[in-house]
Amino acid sequence: MDQLTVRGFEDDLEAAMRRLAQREGVSLNKAALRLLRKGAGLSDDAERTDMVGTSLDHLIGSWTPTEADEIDRALADFETVDEASWA
Repeated sequence: MDQLTVRGFEDDLEAAMRRLAQREGVSLNKAALRLLRKGAGLSDDAERTDMVGTSLDHLIGSWTPTEADEIDRALADFETVDEASWA
């Protein structure tokens, strides 16, 4: 089926579709199709399983240099490889 007319969109559903379209940089039609597929329990052909996702994007650039240094120090131990564990 190439075309289907759907009527009765409530304001909150329309707003959610427009937010998705804006956030993903896709057309309103594509956003609606993604929401319909998700609601139907179907995978989105455009979804990539090799990506982490965008749920943490709001944190990008939000740390101060001091906070970033603290995080780097806290994670430094994870950079060390215990060779004995790999023997």
